[in-house]
Amino acid sequence: MKSFYQFLMRYRDPHLRDELTVFANGAYNDHSFPKHSTNYHEISSYLELNGHYIPSMSVFDRAWEIYKGESK
Repeated sequence: MKSFYQFLMRYRDPHLRDELTVFANGAYNDHSFPKHSTNYHEISSYLELNGHYIPSMSVFDRAWEIYKGESK
C-alpha cells in the first residue's frame, strides 16, 4: 500500500492554489511529515500540531477519503 504522503505528492504543483495543492506543497516542504505512514490517527495528530500550511483539517479529511477510496 502506498503511503499517504506518496499519494499526496501527486497533487503538488507550483502554480495551482487550490486547498489540496497547497496542502501537498506544504507537506513536501515539511521535512518532519510522517512520510511512510498509512495511519489516519498518526497523520491527523501530526497535522493538528504542525500543519500550519493547511487552512483546516477538513482539507486533510477530504484528501484522506480520496486516498482510502483509491486504496481499495
